[in-house]
Amino acid sequence: MFTGIIEEKGRLQAIKQDNQSLQLVMQASKVTTDLKVGDSISVNGVCLTVTDFTATSFQVDVIPETFRGSSLAQLSRQSSVNLERAMAANGRFGGHFVSGHVDATGKITRVWQEDNAKYYQIAVPDSRYISNKGSVAVDGTSLTVFGVTDHHFTISLIPETQQATVLGEKKIGDTVNVEFDMLAKYMERLLQQPAEGLTEDKLEQYGF
Repeated sequence: MFTGIIEEKGRLQAIKQDNQSLQLVMQASKVTTDLKVGDSISVNGVCLTVTDFTATSFQVDVIPETFRGSSLAQLSRQSSVNLERAMAANGRFGGHFVSGHVDATGKITRVWQEDNAKYYQIAVPDSRYISNKGSVAVDGTSLTVFGVTDHHFTISLIPETQQATVLGEKKIGDTVNVEFDMLAKYMERLLQQPAEGLTEDKLEQYGF
């Protein structure tokens, strides 16, 4: 589980690609300080497992499902990436619940500046899980939605986010990893379940 608060921008040091899988070595400094093999790290919003590490780098594997469902296959050597370690139980919770399981890739269709804010319009196949003023994770960054249509949503970056994440470097046509708010997904799933056995007495029993 992650918060969507990016800890540092890393750099892709080495990449080995098979048909539909990857082995990546990321250069980093902050996220490697207490690293162990088997730890989870979010790389551009994708939860990956550390298989090897040094004081200044770590290695992860990307399986075919992740290869096909995220933008990681578009990375090249020296690409910048957003990095976040799994959430610690004793830390502050500053973003929103982010699982690191990408729901869709989106394409940036518009970028504009307004005072100190940088706005991005992102096209997605379906925006039913996105709500205005709700939360969304873009390349692992927890952000607030400022506009939504059937197939687009708009986010805004404060100067700090522009500097501290790879989103500040993105341009029109770039692909990003999108994770919808998991609460919205769970709610839809619950509403799809049959209401058999749901009575006024049972609702009253559970405090409704």
